Amino acid sequence: MTTTDAFSGLECVDCEYENKSESESESESGVDGPDETDARRCPDCDGILEATYDLEAIDLDRAELESRPFDSLWRYEELLPFARDSAVTTDEGATALVECSKLADELGVDRVLIKDEGRNPTGSIADRGQSVAVTDALRRDTTDVALASTGNDGQSAAAYAGRADLESHVFVPSRSGFTNKAMVNVHGGDMSVVGGRMGAAEDAYEEALAEHDDWHPLGTFDTPYRLEGAKTLFYEIVEGLEWEVPDAIVVPTGTGLGLAGLYKGAREFRELGLIDEVPALYAAQAAGCAPIVEAFDDGRAEHEPVEHPDTICGDIEIPDPAGGKLALEAIRESDGGAIATEDRAILEAAVAVANGEGLEVAPSPGAAPSAVWDLAERGEFDGSETIVLVNTTAGNKEADVLRSHLMGQGI
Repeated sequence: MTTTDAFSGLECVDCEYENKSESESESESGVDGPDETDARRCPDCDGILEATYDLEAIDLDRAELESRPFDSLWRYEELLPFARDSAVTTDEGATALVECSKLADELGVDRVLIKDEGRNPTGSIADRGQSVAVTDALRRDTTDVALASTGNDGQSAAAYAGRADLESHVFVPSRSGFTNKAMVNVHGGDMSVVGGRMGAAEDAYEEALAEHDDWHPLGTFDTPYRLEGAKTLFYEIVEGLEWEVPDAIVVPTGTGLGLAGLYKGAREFRELGLIDEVPALYAAQAAGCAPIVEAFDDGRAEHEPVEHPDTICGDIEIPDPAGGKLALEAIRESDGGAIATEDRAILEAAVAVANGEGLEVAPSPGAAPSAVWDLAERGEFDGSETIVLVNTTAGNKEADVLRSHLMGQGI
């Protein structure tokens, strides 16, 4: 499996380490392009590795993209590490960008749109990153992949591993939703349910990797390639707006992957001359677990882990996000912000979107509309804005949580 022409290798986001491709010949590891056999983390400082491209070698304009079918994230092949014909894909991406006029009127802005990632094959945004990461795993001499997950990532990884004929090992906290856990098994995954919260699942995952050095890690930033799938979200948003850059994109934030991906995608499109500016990026977190919001409010470049996380929004209850530093950079460099709201407000926002706009938003991504309502109440908008909210997960994955909230309100 060869890499794409412009893919030039990996760089560490924290130090000067580079792993560049010198030729198209096959490396000693059996992998074409740069030798990335130990590509989980930077070998010099253990920092996050990021895929890089020779963007000057890419000849891609708006007309070329518009001429292609809107059928999969792999339509952006030139800006991905691997060729489309080698991809492990179930046509993820190419999700709807839905106009929400009622929300716009309520917020007092020109336009609100929801990028509905719940329409991905396994019902979440995780499919974008797992498609690219499992494509990488398949080209290696590996038979097993593994990760710790709050639920969606694990379901997605099991699905793509099954498609690639790889064994998957998923470590989830006991509080993970029933649908996610059930579907890990349905997709053929080996699931370990760990008592406690996400930190306990991560510990069990690390112990398992130490015991099985032939397992390929698919944790959020344990592979450089989940970020590559995540960045395509930005490409689609801008194309869906007919090349208008929105004033703000609001993202439910746990690990920081979504924000980091949007910012990387925006920088690449700007460097290619496809857009002129980067939109303001906003992190939306639950007040019971908001390490990125707290770091942003305190003016810190890095977060501090939350000692006692407590939120019903399990998907974004990540007390020590691996991509916290990248998320904070994305927020600050884009002149964005970070907002935390209470669980009650988040659930009310998810229900309001379903009731008023007909879109099914899971509890955790309800943090995005909840955050925007909070911004509107603070008087942050002048009325001319175009705002995009990201619905990261289909509402029917945790319909019981939403209905329980309604029952608690006497509805």
